[in-house]
Amino acid sequence: MAEVTLYDFWRSSASYRCRIALNLAGIDYRSVPVDLPGKAHKSPEHLARNPQGFVPVLDIDGLRLTQSLAILDYLDQTRDLGLLPKDPAARARMQALAHAIAVDIHPVCNLQVAAYAVQITGREEARADWMVRFIRPGMVAFEALLNAYEQTPFACGDTPTLVDICLMPQVYNARRWEAEIADLPRTMAAVTACEAHPGFQAAHPDRHQP
Repeated sequence: MAEVTLYDFWRSSASYRCRIALNLAGIDYRSVPVDLPGKAHKSPEHLARNPQGFVPVLDIDGLRLTQSLAILDYLDQTRDLGLLPKDPAARARMQALAHAIAVDIHPVCNLQVAAYAVQITGREEARADWMVRFIRPGMVAFEALLNAYEQTPFACGDTPTLVDICLMPQVYNARRWEAEIADLPRTMAAVTACEAHPGFQAAHPDRHQP
């Protein structure tokens, strides 16, 4: 089988998601770091991999895939990870819960977005203020959405799903920027379950820091 290669950055939420899924699938992969602070994602070499200049990029099964949610969907369908229910209604509801983080919170808290807040205000403190401003309300809404599920012990049941995969990178960012989430009991119960799972442990940014 051809080598699986993940082009990623250790603190990238999208890359973190893919590392979790690859671990859950039991796929051995080679990690190629892309130095975002050093602008390596804007290099001709990386732009040839992904014209958007984003990470992650996954080379697998003779394919080159971009966009973390698309990568997760591919891994789910080809490796039968059970990240989403088969029933269309249940699937749509769980996708909405995952997207509440991956589509609504994550993009506005992208580092280049926060850097622009610093640029236009002239205040370095604006970066942390920006993160807290959007992370906290988004996670409060996520907590409310969790009420539709019986937690046993992951976010939506007894096995990790797309929701857990999207949750943990956002929790990492919340803690990094000191956005309060410890008072969200259902969220934190899912976090505890994920933190005890080897696949999530091995994907944690601290394990991949240069």
